[in-house]
Amino acid sequence: MPVRTWVPPGPLDLHRTLGVLQRGPGDPAFAVRGGELWRASRTPQGPGTLRVVARAADGRVEAEAWGPGAEWLLEQLPELLGEGDDPELLTARHRIVHEARRRHPGVRLARTGLVLESLIPSVLEQKVTSDEAYRAWRLLLQRHGEPAPGPWERMRVMPEPRGWALIPSWEWHRAGVDAKRSGAILRAVRAARRMEEAARMDLAEATRRLMAIPGIGPWTAAETLQRTLGAPDAITVGDLHLPKIIGYALTGRRGTTDEEMLDLLAPYEGQRHRAARLILLSGRVPPRRAPRFPVGDIARL
Repeated sequence: MPVRTWVPPGPLDLHRTLGVLQRGPGDPAFAVRGGELWRASRTPQGPGTLRVVARAADGRVEAEAWGPGAEWLLEQLPELLGEGDDPELLTARHRIVHEARRRHPGVRLARTGLVLESLIPSVLEQKVTSDEAYRAWRLLLQRHGEPAPGPWERMRVMPEPRGWALIPSWEWHRAGVDAKRSGAILRAVRAARRMEEAARMDLAEATRRLMAIPGIGPWTAAETLQRTLGAPDAITVGDLHLPKIIGYALTGRRGTTDEEMLDLLAPYEGQRHRAARLILLSGRVPPRRAPRFPVGDIARL
């Protein structure tokens, strides 16, 4: 069981930095136990499980890992926790951004170095509620993933590309995943090597590589590369809620469009995703007027 200790270059909020990798409560590939964060991944060397804990007394991060992918996970630990990320590159142009950064100085952008791990759940989140997408991810990993290495029996590693390709159509349907989303995932896993190459590209090139797959558009590419690359400028467009939240937080107005959101974030060019992340952490959201969007279930059809 390999072990590694690492000292971050600055403040580190472990839970908010890695929390973006969790796909809803009950995610079989991510868990929190006390102050420990657990993550099960399919690395280039095979499945692995990583346990990370921050020691408040001296700022050290302690990690241990299990499985064939253990050494890879520990080698990537500093990048995962934002060693290559520089929050100081953002200059706050709005009071709400300044205050959010002051209150959350340890939030860094995680860089997993893995594409399919973030791409597949992002595709599942297209055009559905978060609850529907989280349920699909949970069911697919429970039924088609493999037990994660290490001591936590309930954790699962997502299938390898061939495993995704072998999932029958009725299993996608049972998980509530329509043909459009399952088709995009199947096309991506058939080009798995090409997809994973995007982890070593810059943001523009990686975006083009992902969007070469039919069914993967700007929204999905941004959601993926925010995690894979820790890309500070990978702003999400085409989201139902984000423009409205950004617009309300910065102007107090409702109904902001994608184009208006991009105009508002223009002063943060190069750091637009980081700015949006800080705005979301501020908690300033427009009061709800309409009932929550109803959850569909195509598995019942």
